[in-house]
Amino acid sequence: MIRQLAEFMRPVLDFPIVRRTRRNHALEHATIHVLARKHRGLRVAGRSSDGGFILIGNVPEEQVEEAAYDALNRLKKGERNLAVHPNCGTNLVTSGFMATLAGYVGLRGKNQQITPDRFSWAMLLVMVAIIASQPLGMSLQKHITTEGDPGDLEIVSIQRRQMGWMNRPGMYVYQVMTRRG
Repeated sequence: MIRQLAEFMRPVLDFPIVRRTRRNHALEHATIHVLARKHRGLRVAGRSSDGGFILIGNVPEEQVEEAAYDALNRLKKGERNLAVHPNCGTNLVTSGFMATLAGYVGLRGKNQQITPDRFSWAMLLVMVAIIASQPLGMSLQKHITTEGDPGDLEIVSIQRRQMGWMNRPGMYVYQVMTRRG
């Protein structure tokens, strides 16, 4: 179903700014996958745009650079599975939407009173929605929010800056700038 939706949306998905953003999103995920293999319990966040992506986390600069180039090479060699990530915001939005919809459906009734049996029914529907949303979110990533084929995407630069609060060291922000794609 998601694949058919993506085919219907193809003119939009292939629009240059959208395609570049989707390819950078895939590169962001692939970079995180490569970094995660070296760092157990890695905690990073990312955000993609048509000009590249940012990563926020405590990872040494040389490892981010090495991982980004390795990720791009692996995507170019066909490792499309690196383009999707279980902790992607697409999955969170999908789960939130489906759980909210399920809760709404479960609590609706003729007299709009929340009774224990209606609450139980809503909770059951929310749990089913959360379970079903996980593969749906991954499919949305694969077909719509990322593009596993990087095309002629190339990394231009990687810059690091430190974020802190009240003169205390904080997290590093890595800006990976790309072109083409």
